[in-house]
Amino acid sequence: MDFVLVDKPKPNVAVVTLNRPERMNAMAFDVMVPLKETIEQISHDNEVRAVVLTGAGKGFCSGADQVAAGRVPYTEGLTRPTIALRSMELLDDVVNAFRKMHQPVISAINGPAIGGGLCLSLATDIRIASTTAYFRAAGINNGLTASELGLSYLLPRAIGSSRAFEIMLTGRDVHAEEAERIGLVSRVVEPSALLDEAIALADRITAFSRPGIELTKRTLWSGLDAASLSQHMNQEGLGQLLVRLMTDNFEEATRARKEKRQAMFRDKL
Repeated sequence: MDFVLVDKPKPNVAVVTLNRPERMNAMAFDVMVPLKETIEQISHDNEVRAVVLTGAGKGFCSGADQVAAGRVPYTEGLTRPTIALRSMELLDDVVNAFRKMHQPVISAINGPAIGGGLCLSLATDIRIASTTAYFRAAGINNGLTASELGLSYLLPRAIGSSRAFEIMLTGRDVHAEEAERIGLVSRVVEPSALLDEAIALADRITAFSRPGIELTKRTLWSGLDAASLSQHMNQEGLGQLLVRLMTDNFEEATRARKEKRQAMFRDKL
């Protein structure tokens, strides 16, 4: 059985589905290894301009698989401490791989996003939730820390520090309506409309300039790490100049508005 499925419902759009519904798409290594390989392959697929991530069945991702976690590859002969380190490294790599993708990634959160599942959703660029979705920083409930896979970095930046502290320290559920209100997700839709909504958003993005989209994603993420406003503005400016001087996209956008038609960006002079 393939635990990660890829579909291309529209030109330039790929849908990646975690496909272990009987385990609520838990983060067993049998799922995470092919997920990492899949998103790295899609990142280099120049026919794909935007990506949707979702889960099969009733859950988005329930976090650590407490029944059958599988085994990290290439750990034969290693002791438990080193295997643990390699395990965390692999899961960290999955989160970072989404951030490094050339394409924007939209998570269509169809159900519970718990523990590592919450982290996975935060690694994507845009989040849309079904009315049946909810989020939980589950580590604290399991006698561990709530800080894992970038959560203590990403969550405060998404919703603010006070809300992030409260959610992570209490381990409570954040249901879809609240998630939209606090900015954890962009919008909430009925379950039957979720995937169509995410695909339509991805399709809209594909109409724009490829370097424009890639640089926008890159500068949005780098802005979270920026040491100063002036430093980040310089990076933004260089990206804007690159596209402005090396393509005729601006002129095409101006012509298209005058002619009342959709712009066709060639990304070249």
